[in-house]
Amino acid sequence: MKSLWNEKEASEFKTDLDLRVYTSRLLGRDSSLVLHGGGNTSVKSTATNLFGETEDILYVKGSGWDLATIEAEGFAPVKMEMLLKMAELKELNDTDMVKYQRLAMTNPSAPNPSVEAILHAVIPYKFVDHTHTDAVVTITNTEGGEEKIKELYGDKVLIIPYIMPGFVLAKLIYDMTRDVAWDELEGMVLMNHGLFTFNDDAKKSYEKTIELVDKAEKYLASKGAVLENLGSGTSVPHIGEAEASLPNTELLKLAKIRKEVSILKNHATISILNDSALASYFSKQNIEQIATQGPLTPDHVIRTKRTPAIIGEDFEADLASYVKEYTQYFEDNKTDETLLNSAPNFAILKNNGTLSFGKNVKEANIIKDINEHTFEAILKAEKLGGYKALSAAKIFEVEYWELEQAKLKKGGSAPEFSGKVALVTGGASGIGKAIAKMLNSRGAAVVVLDINPEVDTIFNKADVIGVKCDLTSNSDIKNAVSVAVKNFGGIDIVVSNAGIFTPSENLDSLSDENWDKSISINLTSHQKLIKETAPFLKLGIDASIVMVASKNFPAPGKGAAAYSVAKAGQTQLARIAALELGEFGVRVNTLHPHAVFDTAIWTDEVLQNRAKAYGMSVEEYKTNNVLKTEIKSENVAELVCAMAGKPFAKTTGSQVAIDGGSDRII
Repeated sequence: MKSLWNEKEASEFKTDLDLRVYTSRLLGRDSSLVLHGGGNTSVKSTATNLFGETEDILYVKGSGWDLATIEAEGFAPVKMEMLLKMAELKELNDTDMVKYQRLAMTNPSAPNPSVEAILHAVIPYKFVDHTHTDAVVTITNTEGGEEKIKELYGDKVLIIPYIMPGFVLAKLIYDMTRDVAWDELEGMVLMNHGLFTFNDDAKKSYEKTIELVDKAEKYLASKGAVLENLGSGTSVPHIGEAEASLPNTELLKLAKIRKEVSILKNHATISILNDSALASYFSKQNIEQIATQGPLTPDHVIRTKRTPAIIGEDFEADLASYVKEYTQYFEDNKTDETLLNSAPNFAILKNNGTLSFGKNVKEANIIKDINEHTFEAILKAEKLGGYKALSAAKIFEVEYWELEQAKLKKGGSAPEFSGKVALVTGGASGIGKAIAKMLNSRGAAVVVLDINPEVDTIFNKADVIGVKCDLTSNSDIKNAVSVAVKNFGGIDIVVSNAGIFTPSENLDSLSDENWDKSISINLTSHQKLIKETAPFLKLGIDASIVMVASKNFPAPGKGAAAYSVAKAGQTQLARIAALELGEFGVRVNTLHPHAVFDTAIWTDEVLQNRAKAYGMSVEEYKTNNVLKTEIKSENVAELVCAMAGKPFAKTTGSQVAIDGGSDRII
């Protein structure tokens, strides 16, 4: 491991807190040191209070902040005097510890201090760095781990036997170090937990972490604990990747597993397939033994649970077995705790990789990342004599920790479409783009289809994937479905929006080309989309199709035969789909927008010309309806969300115009 310290960068940081931010980010850049909010850092400094008095302050990482992106405001300022007095107490429950730490803060708007704030305070150095380094923790999680740490570091580190984080850990170290010669120590190793380094100089404290981790990595290599020749494995399809399709039977199995897990969790769940080389290799090992001992560090249990589900051919039986075993684990270890949901947070597909389950894409990806690091650690530990995690009872202590239980009780309601997967066609611009963005803003993971090849750059987020797709191509649609299922687990909402305007031609001069093109894109493509997505919608969570048709169905115009007939067919297609899919709980509703002017086809020039032709101002033309109101893309998106959501939960086969009121339709 190499130091990332840069003298030029560091020279820009002048204050103690600025330097603390800088070296914290250096640690956060390396996922083998900390992952997704893991680890914590602090700096001891001084501040002048309201009365002009100088106070010793501990600036410690606040709850909810990530070291990779932390800012100065992410550090909670806590009075040292209070923390040191708390360390002298014989006992203190963690709920009270959090309360009194917060009372000792000098800024009430700062985040809650780390639960290890007291521990940081008792270490008599200015800078303290705490990481959950993979290399060190891997060694501790082996048979004879403590002896191996002694072999590696000798007397240069203080070895702390595993104990719960929080006050009991701080108290243990406070008692153990009363007679310790701190200047002879390079760090502390917390068994099954992580590494502490410290110094009065920011650079030296940071680089001591790098040095000790580097030694651990070299130790692993010297013992043959390295991973080579893992075998082939295809990674999860990235944004815009073509030909990412799995066989339909495999995709349907993934969707069925996701449906069953969603039922067990009582809410829609994102399911992310990880078939990377490492995950695929790991899934082929003796996973019943090595993958069910427990997580790499107890901190991970909050994300991953203690063990994964192991899924073979009969996934329903395997998931039921997991629920039974988890419930028994709870019964064996409980005192007065409340049972958490017993469904798995991740699963190992025998010989095929893993699945991570989350209430949203962010949560599922965090679990996936943690698992990747855990798999590597377990495989290396096996080469050091065998992986050995903490006991189920000790893991239970963290999983059902009073502080974590308190967080659960404070949890707010999830967004409307949290955990749901939507597929939106024609989403690179106009109405489709507005729909995709609104669904995503309300919690849905979205796969956006468009023939525009730039769709994958227009949508470039973990939970919004753009896929170039010609909707007249069966293979393109199959690929898009595969991307949705591999990345998110299934499909719950289909918004069939893509369409084109064909040139105005009367029937006696209508070209075959325009007729065929309109029928192909404005009608047949919708049928193809339903055909390919229906099997997955049947496995969806409160599944629905929303057809974006046109006012040209109820109110056609001269010269618009190619467009109007296709849109009439699309509307009829939706009605038949409602009849056929209703028994599977899939709702199908249609909306008919008209005169939506904030789209690419309505340029200023076109608007001016159309308004002039009607003898109107542009504003009069845009509001030429019964309500005298302008219809915008976001208004259409609102109606789509309503149709896909609770307002239309008991409705299927309906048609709703969104046009401000048209006397021709009314």
